[in-house]
Amino acid sequence: MDYISTRGRAQALDFMGATLAGLASDGGLYVPREWPKFSPDEIAAMAGLPYARLAQVIMQPFIGDCLSPERLLELTTAAYGRFAHKAVTPLKQFDEQQWLLELFHGPTLAFKDVALQLLGLFFEEFLGRESESGTGQNLTIVGATSGDTGSAAIDAVAGRAKVDIFMLHPKGRVSDVQRRQMTTVLAPNVHNIAITGSFDDAQAMVKRMFNDEGMTSRFNIGAVNSINWARLMAQVVYYFAAALQLGAPHRKVAFSVPTGNFGDVFAGYVAAQMGLPIEKLIVATNVNDILHRALAHGDYSAGTVTPTAAPSMDIQVSSNFERLLFDVGGRDGLALAEQMAGFEKTKAMQLTNAQREGAAALFTSASVNPNQMAEAIRWGWEAAGELLDPHTAIGLYAAREAGIDPAVPVVTLATAHPAKFPDAVERATGHRPGLPARVGDLFEREEKLDDLPGDYDAVAAYVAERATPKA
Repeated sequence: MDYISTRGRAQALDFMGATLAGLASDGGLYVPREWPKFSPDEIAAMAGLPYARLAQVIMQPFIGDCLSPERLLELTTAAYGRFAHKAVTPLKQFDEQQWLLELFHGPTLAFKDVALQLLGLFFEEFLGRESESGTGQNLTIVGATSGDTGSAAIDAVAGRAKVDIFMLHPKGRVSDVQRRQMTTVLAPNVHNIAITGSFDDAQAMVKRMFNDEGMTSRFNIGAVNSINWARLMAQVVYYFAAALQLGAPHRKVAFSVPTGNFGDVFAGYVAAQMGLPIEKLIVATNVNDILHRALAHGDYSAGTVTPTAAPSMDIQVSSNFERLLFDVGGRDGLALAEQMAGFEKTKAMQLTNAQREGAAALFTSASVNPNQMAEAIRWGWEAAGELLDPHTAIGLYAAREAGIDPAVPVVTLATAHPAKFPDAVERATGHRPGLPARVGDLFEREEKLDDLPGDYDAVAAYVAERATPKA
């Protein structure tokens, strides 16, 4: 399996190369040259597999000979052995149709752990392999977070050899728990940066750094955001895990996915391309609804970011949407490069007919306002005794309003533990969720971070002063 850029000009890479590179050199995102396919019989044979083994089976076609099946299983076993629930991503039932897929049992209480615990091991494996061959270099990871990616990525690579991580977050726009999960990790290879501005500003700086020859010539810059293909690949697994429990491949399943950057729901699209029978993917957004407008009306135009109680969705530029536009638009990288260049210049873009029709075959969408979000939190508590974080509640509201055939189970992805957003949960239910015991001392730990202006040159200078240059 090799990987090509959505913008058509970057050199194709194998899985190891795409994992270490992150963003393609032409500014595009790496995708597999073709989608691996599983037959219904092959999917049926996956039923009952332990999560680590299921992950190995589903990911092996994407990885090819970069890792043997035996070594990949060792890595998945190590990654998911740190999760607090033996099922890794357990499924719970709300009512006759609605289900909840809990993705927050990893070390930082968010769905990002499912991918990033594994990605940290991939980095260590591949960098160690390069060192043994005499070609090894340090990796400088630069990322932006709207809340959960940062803590999950930091936990995954803190203290690992030959890796430095620089994580940008918008100052004052993540929850206290989210911030502290990043800033209380005091490992010397971890650098937390609070910038003035929004997540989109932080993400734009990261993308700019990947295309800044002054930085890329001096440092090996890698990515942990969902622009990194390996992260998306790992997220495909839990769609299979949930659907198998609900009767796949003999029964279709729908999924409602709270999303801002489109990575989590694009993993569901990949699962469908691989043969998993998915009825619909419901893209659930908050009032920062660029994805809803794009899917419903073909209008991919960025507005002003509105801060909400669901900060991980306070985004107006969804990086992974480019992967979908590439795939449903005919995989014409040069045409998409021109389309994206126009968007980057004007912050406005109309989807082509092919893109709209291709997306409509599998996707539907909803924009959920704060009152509706609170209503869903209350319903989850009163109807099923489940406390939901604001992002998950947005997914649940969209799931219940989507009009899916009652015979089709609808699974809402629970993207974060409710204790990461205690104020919003308490306002809606009167109950304040507590932190699990494994992170119960979070507010007693020392914090370490640096404040920087929302200025690319200031951030680049900060990274250059602290990162390990190429040999």
